[in-house]
Amino acid sequence: MSVTLDRKLGFGAMRLPLTDREDPKSIDLAQFRRMVDLFFERGFRYIDTAYPYHDGYSEEAVRQCVVERYPRESFLLADKMPILQVKSPEDYDRFFTEQLRRCGVDYFDVYLLHNLGRDRYPNTERFGGFDFLKRLKETGRARNIGFSFHDDAQTLDHILTEHPEVDVVQLQINYLDWDGAVAQSGRCYEVAKRHGKDVVVMEPVKGGQLATLPEAAMRRFTDFYGLDAPSPASLAIRYVASLEQVKVVLSGMSTPEQVGDNTGYMREFTPLSADERDLAEQIAQELKRAIKVPCTGCRYCMEVCPQSIAIPDYFGLLNLHAVTGKKTNMYYERYSMNHGKASECLKCGLCEKNCPQHIAIRDMLEEFAALYEG
Repeated sequence: MSVTLDRKLGFGAMRLPLTDREDPKSIDLAQFRRMVDLFFERGFRYIDTAYPYHDGYSEEAVRQCVVERYPRESFLLADKMPILQVKSPEDYDRFFTEQLRRCGVDYFDVYLLHNLGRDRYPNTERFGGFDFLKRLKETGRARNIGFSFHDDAQTLDHILTEHPEVDVVQLQINYLDWDGAVAQSGRCYEVAKRHGKDVVVMEPVKGGQLATLPEAAMRRFTDFYGLDAPSPASLAIRYVASLEQVKVVLSGMSTPEQVGDNTGYMREFTPLSADERDLAEQIAQELKRAIKVPCTGCRYCMEVCPQSIAIPDYFGLLNLHAVTGKKTNMYYERYSMNHGKASECLKCGLCEKNCPQHIAIRDMLEEFAALYEG
């Protein structure tokens, strides 16, 4: 990126404090101001928002709590184009103009196409999304351009090959997903590195899941660090901040205490030691013991499936749910774009005959369909 950051931590304005827990628009502006003040006071300056965050109110809150209170050159602001809502080439200008107004600025330091993936890429190309980004950069309305991404490494490689003009990619990277079949953190990072792109990390704590560890994993953590153990979140954030190509690590902070904790250990950032990396891998293995399907992703099953069901991809989602307790419908929609849905299984059994792991694939697909399609 053309910007220089002394400290890698960024403030993701997507989980801001609320006055009404049921209303994402009810941002507690007074508390957000205190959090911003502490964040800047400790030498951090990267703020990340997006059009849909907090039902459209995140950008407004950033204007009131950041833009109207600090000199524009004292902070870096990132925003994102809601490409899912773009239905024509003219929509790019319309949304961008609205975002400038909401944020109260006349340029963004980083501007991204939001949540690009195999499903949204064709329309982005059709409507000229990357040409729009290039015009923003040429006219100075965006200092750095790129896209945020939740898909597989092959798709990322394809997009970066076709669009080498982007400066930055925002990727979901954390130590639990590093070798994962769904988010493919490690593989996506290596693709970005090979293309020479700067990386902004999102979900380093996996939506808070790596901030509160299960008992067995927490025991490993405290045994390693002893009585003065830092927060588990520190291990997760420092893990990704230690990666060479990573320029910013975003944390969606919700309380002043979280800001205090994160800025405390990131002010004088120390890369993870080899022993700490081993610890992260051990905790990841502890979390992965809940994995349900011993699928290796060889894809032999798909060679014989008459419905072209993306069996290994669906099993990856089933395993992710077993470990984290969460569903990721977005990935299912993408995986099933050009493949059969789990419920379309004919129960022919050809996949099981071709499976080296002897998995009861038909039963697992039925369980997956009940989870995702029920």
